[in-house]
Amino acid sequence: MGMDVLKKIQENMESVMVGRKEPIRLLLTALAAGGHVLLEDMPGTGKTVMARSLAMSMGAEFRRIQFTPDLLPSDVTGLNYYHQGKSEFVFRPGPVFTNILLADEINRATPRTQSALLECMAEGQVTVDGVTRKLPDPFFVAATQNPVETLGTYPLPEAQMDRFLMRIRMGKMDLKEECAMIDRFIEEEPLSRVAPCTGAEEITALRRECRKIFVHADLRAYIASLVLATRSGSGELAGEGVSPRGTLALVRAAQGYAMTEGRDYVVPEDVKALAMPVLAHRCLLLSGGSEEEKRDRVLNALNTVPVPTENWRR
Repeated sequence: MGMDVLKKIQENMESVMVGRKEPIRLLLTALAAGGHVLLEDMPGTGKTVMARSLAMSMGAEFRRIQFTPDLLPSDVTGLNYYHQGKSEFVFRPGPVFTNILLADEINRATPRTQSALLECMAEGQVTVDGVTRKLPDPFFVAATQNPVETLGTYPLPEAQMDRFLMRIRMGKMDLKEECAMIDRFIEEEPLSRVAPCTGAEEITALRRECRKIFVHADLRAYIASLVLATRSGSGELAGEGVSPRGTLALVRAAQGYAMTEGRDYVVPEDVKALAMPVLAHRCLLLSGGSEEEKRDRVLNALNTVPVPTENWRR
């Protein structure tokens, strides 16, 4: 059932997003796996439209936060205010109380405000003034950032980056795809043709189904070996590489990717396709390290760790 739901959503989104098959597939992978995504690319590449088309396809509640330097944590999570009529403090929920949250230009907010999302993304709950409140189920965060601009931005700290299951880049469109986009939307707005094709309860059910996707023991060892290969040396270099949370993230993502492919089992190609978007952004280099150096570390792991060969079905 879950695979059929993902296929319907994918078809719905592809009617809006021209030339974005792989980013859509990765987004749906994260949705099925119960993770969150960081959409990183230049302005105008469709990051916001992709998040909105997903919400509209699900018929789910959608909220958007435009992150700015003066945004406060309470603007995200909500706050308690004194209600004159009731003569008591009342909680006003923030925009984070939704099914799909678009955190637009997240790196424009201060670290204090960015950290307001940590508990939400990791535990699906919000604590304000000592009271913890659960967020709606499903809860999915799609954050965007422009990788080029630096003026007026605050780089996401490692702890925040580690909360994203994947970092997705939209990629480039070729001439044929650009022309197809013009032809399709020259007379109408892209989102005007999107209608709900599933509901929030079905998304919750497919997430449970995703956890049951079969991962062969050899593939589990392959995933662990890839992560270990990103950690080099000893002594002061021992802390480099991807954390154990990254190991579990790659397992969950591989299960979700298999679902988007219509399989109830994971194959090595799933793991290889996801290694870069899942591991590169959470690969810690004690010496700092550029994004290219992090990607090179993951690429080296893919090139050096032997790929197991087996019948991957149950």
